[in-house]
Amino acid sequence: MTGLKACAVVLAGLATVGGGFLSSPAQTGNPQPSPTPKTRSVWDGVYTEKQAARGQDVYQENCSSCHGDKLTGKTDGDVPALIGDRFHDIWDDRTVGDLFKKITRTMPQDDPGRLTPEQAADLVAFLLSANKYPSGETELPAEQAALAKILIQGAKPGSPAKDRPLDHSLQ
Repeated sequence: MTGLKACAVVLAGLATVGGGFLSSPAQTGNPQPSPTPKTRSVWDGVYTEKQAARGQDVYQENCSSCHGDKLTGKTDGDVPALIGDRFHDIWDDRTVGDLFKKITRTMPQDDPGRLTPEQAADLVAFLLSANKYPSGETELPAEQAALAKILIQGAKPGSPAKDRPLDHSLQ
């Protein structure tokens, strides 16, 4: 056996017999975790007060006729409340991106798609504010992909669900 061929045989043997130290992680069955985008929560202050105020104007102009001035919906027309338990029943454990997509594609019901992405983001900020989620220093972006990384959670992580900071005086 030539020196080069012998070396190749030894290295091949080490890769298979010697625990595969020359193998890649995928070959050994121990893949390295790929970095995942950090998921934020509505509890992280993902909108600003100014954005929520603009969203309130959008709501009054485009949504209040169906969902009511106090966001309580209408049970007779199966129009869901946008605050409180009914909101959380629908949106908990979904993303802000899901809510944004629902608004941009299906609302207002009499003219779906009429709202600009910026108006829809402002409206989402207003809904988060109305549900007593904390504001922050940065506005919600008007991009579904970015909003898909923000989780809606009824209760602050680490606290019981019954401790939701809901303001039922709006109902």
